[in-house]
Amino acid sequence: MQKTSDKIKKVKVGISHGDINGIGYEIILKSLSDPRMMDLFTPIIYGSSKVASYYRKAIGLKDMNFNIIEKSGTPHHKKANLIEVTNKEVKIEMGKSSQAAGELAYSALESSVEGLKQNNVDVLVTAPINKHNIQSESFDFPGHTEYLAKKFNAEDYLMLMVSGGLRLGVVTGHIPIQKVPEALTVDLILSKIRILHKSLVQDFGIAKPKIALLGLNPHAGDEGLLGKEEIDVIIPAIQKAFEEEILAFGPFPADGFFGASSYKNYDGILAMYHDQGMIAFKTLSFDSGVNYTAGLPIVRTSPAHGTAYEIAGKRQASTASFNQAIYLAIDIFKNRKMHAELTKDPLEVSAPEENNHNEKA
Repeated sequence: MQKTSDKIKKVKVGISHGDINGIGYEIILKSLSDPRMMDLFTPIIYGSSKVASYYRKAIGLKDMNFNIIEKSGTPHHKKANLIEVTNKEVKIEMGKSSQAAGELAYSALESSVEGLKQNNVDVLVTAPINKHNIQSESFDFPGHTEYLAKKFNAEDYLMLMVSGGLRLGVVTGHIPIQKVPEALTVDLILSKIRILHKSLVQDFGIAKPKIALLGLNPHAGDEGLLGKEEIDVIIPAIQKAFEEEILAFGPFPADGFFGASSYKNYDGILAMYHDQGMIAFKTLSFDSGVNYTAGLPIVRTSPAHGTAYEIAGKRQASTASFNQAIYLAIDIFKNRKMHAELTKDPLEVSAPEENNHNEKA
């Protein structure tokens, strides 16, 4: 009898190819050229076979082949599958930003999201985009995070950077630094604490996570001497979180928190603004970091780096962050399924088998 258990258990990982002039295809091809990857998951790339062939030759992977499938086609479980997102001629300009590359990046992203909605893929890993050339009437967002939140009707979400036990989210995300103080409210911070707490429990399998919050001002305000946001906004949010039995602590001065390695004592961290968290995170985990969008009904990850135009096509791009993005997406997908099983009401009675078939029909 033919074994089908491996096919059933393998997670289908959708991969959007990102900006075709950056290192996206290089890291995708290098990663999937390792035959051991096919034992872990089924890859489905949303991209262009012509672009893939171009980069395959450019980086010297002549034996790398793809199984071309339709959007709702059956993927091969031992090969890298590819869904064409365009039939147009594609001009590749390695290391350069172009409107054509932006349009193709959007086409791949749009197609991969549709794949998620149709359950053709289980999770999505997004290769880096250029946040400028992708802008259009269809894509008017600061980045992947906001676009996906809109597509999946998620009002509350969190950009969470992950590397091993380091999980760091940012409260205010992609906004100018001058707008950060006015954007910070008790409700906003409490919302991000809740999202992070829920994600740590259901996505990372941590029963009683400890969350640290960083202060906004130097020395976390120094008891109001250097700013009032800690007293007026951050501490009240932490107190409300504690009332909800969420273990939130702080606010901590950001410099000492990372300098003394205090981050190792917490399961999750919330920085008040983008660079406060990202500088520390990328210093500690640039090669292995992963960008995860917490709070969405679907699982999406991305390598923590950008398009890296300066090394495009030079065979220098590392697959470390991209590989970790794949592994994390798979782990979170499985953790969510396990959490759903563990929290299922034991008194819930399943519908009769014939009714289930009728519903599917």
